[in-house]
Amino acid sequence: MRKLLTLAAVALLLSTTAFAQSVGEKTGVNSALGISPTTADFVKEVAMSDMTEIAAAKIGQERGNAEEKAFSAQMIADHTKTSEELKAMVPADAKAAIPAALDSSSQSKIDKLKNAKPDDFSSEFDSMHVSAHKDAVSLFERYAKGGEDAKLKGWSDKTLPALKHHLEMAQNLGKKK
Repeated sequence: MRKLLTLAAVALLLSTTAFAQSVGEKTGVNSALGISPTTADFVKEVAMSDMTEIAAAKIGQERGNAEEKAFSAQMIADHTKTSEELKAMVPADAKAAIPAALDSSSQSKIDKLKNAKPDDFSSEFDSMHVSAHKDAVSLFERYAKGGEDAKLKGWSDKTLPALKHHLEMAQNLGKKK
């Protein structure tokens, strides 16, 4: 019975629609192995990352210290820009892959940030941005090297320096204390 349920679960995962993210990208296996994401996964991940970064930055503008507020303003501006660029460049057959709202994982990160105690906010905020930007740099590097869509490959390569700068900024948050 257990084997049957396992096989059914695997079959369900493998038969998901084009809206779903591949198992390898979702679990982080592709990142660990350095495998390029599919165009649909790349588009979904970038859109989700931008929406999460913007939502977190809005909370940072309300609750953060001066350094976090400045960082948040830049994140809102930069991630709004990349969201607009992505929507304009996404292949027509992948447009449906752009999510309209945060997924449950991203929403739980935002909820955790919203509910953080004042003494814990900076630590939560700073570590969330470091993690998010490490993931984004990996995603963009992998797509730039082996992505399927030439326009998105070029854009990901062009966007990488800004993401690396964001990661550096996030890593430096709170170091001046």
